[in-house]
Parts: sequence; structure tokens; C-alpha cells
Amino acid sequence: MRIVDSIAQLRDWRSNVGRLAFVPTMGNLHAGHIALVRLARQHAPYVAVSIFVNRLQFAPAEDFGSYPRSFEDDCAKLEAAGVELLFAPGETVLYPEPQGFIVEPPPQANELEGAFRQRFFHGVTTVVLKLFNCVRPEVAVFGKKDYQQLMMVKAMVRQFNLPIQVVAAETEREPDGLAMSSRNGYLSAAERAEAPRLHRLLAAIAAGTTTCSNAFDQIAAAGWKPDYFEIRRRRDLAPPQTEDRERVVLAAARLGATRLIDSLEF
Repeated sequence: MRIVDSIAQLRDWRSNVGRLAFVPTMGNLHAGHIALVRLARQHAPYVAVSIFVNRLQFAPAEDFGSYPRSFEDDCAKLEAAGVELLFAPGETVLYPEPQGFIVEPPPQANELEGAFRQRFFHGVTTVVLKLFNCVRPEVAVFGKKDYQQLMMVKAMVRQFNLPIQVVAAETEREPDGLAMSSRNGYLSAAERAEAPRLHRLLAAIAAGTTTCSNAFDQIAAAGWKPDYFEIRRRRDLAPPQTEDRERVVLAAARLGATRLIDSLEF
């Protein structure tokens, strides 16, 4: 696996390979990320991964400084997964000057996650567009756990006419149902035992055995601080109409100091 930290090195490598699938990450990789790599391999003979903790998508009070970083371990995992290239730029490589041009996402960026993390999707879409411009992949793979992010990236690619196929990967879960996430490492032992409740409530909503409001109340009674439980239609995350059969339930809640998000299609 080749590791590059400059755009010039990346573009030189890119000019000598064929169809490429790309997996953007913020590092601290786990089995869920490696599943994205495996899916990417099904769509192209070459796979590139990026590791970049993007300051633009963190609010001032969020965990940018403490976000878990494990570069050497990440490299070993990607090498074992057969990744051809790791792009690991420093902050001044992607942002050599203050980023005055910011992607302006549609109004739905202010709902769900955007209602609790202001300008989060401005930062996400801006860095993804920059990475796409640097890497120039034919395919990009994103996980469904961050469902709203996936939909924002799909819409951006469509509206900017980018020649990239966005592939959605199913959420990888622990045996007890907890969605794999880099932030799971923040959980204490007691919190880790409690954390699967979020997925169980999503499954109950999808099965029709409870409602979003009841799930909100249940998780709050268990000591969490819920932000939302909402059902949306899959294709654009608008509130579903009676005829909309393909739906997704999305949730976010804080357990102790750790904010967990999850989603489930039904």
C-alpha cells in the first residue's frame, strides 16, 4: 500500500491507475470501515482510502481535538485489506488558506442531524467535494449508519453532475446490534452494555410495535438524552406520505458524554 500526504503525489499515482473506488474516512478504523473497503473492491480493481479529521464539520464545543486518532493501526488494517493507496493529508494540504468557498446544502441539511449540529453538512459536503476533486474516483462508498450524510452526498453528486457512482453500504453491527462507530470507544463498560437499546428501539419502530414518541420517552427514562427519533421516506428524507412504502427511521441520542446515531430502513 502506498501512503501519500500531498495532492501532487496523489494525482501522480492516480494518473497511472484505472477504475478507482474511494472510501473517505476520519480514521480510527474498525470492522465497519473495512467492510466499506471490501464493498469498494467489488466495484473497481483499485481502492483508495483517505484519513482526514475535518475541522469544518465540528462545532466549537465538539470533539475535534479529542477525536480518536490511531494512524499506525489504521495503516496496518488497510494494508491487510489490500488497499492500494492511503491519502492522509495534513490540514494545510486540504485547507492551504481559509476556506471561503463552502458548499451550501439544501434546507434539509438543517433538519435531523443539522438541527443539532449547525453547519455540520456544510463542512461534510465541502470536504467531500474537495476529496472527490483530489482523488477523482469513479466510485465512492459511504455507510448507511450516517444515513443523512449519505443522502446529502448523493444529492451533491447528482446536482453537481459529478461522474461518480455513490454506493451505499449496510451498517455493520456488533453481535448485540450496536452500530459500529469510532465514538463507541468513548463508552464506559456500563454505557457499552446499555448502548444497544438505541438499535432495539429503532427495530421496534420499524416493526410497528412502538412509535417514535414512545421510543423517545423510553430512552430518556433509561437515562439517555435523546435528540430525535423520526421516520422519513428513504429517497430524500422528506416526511413520508401515505403512499411512501420505502421508509427509514433515524435517531440520535447522547449516552453519558457520547452521542450515538443510528438508522434502520423498513
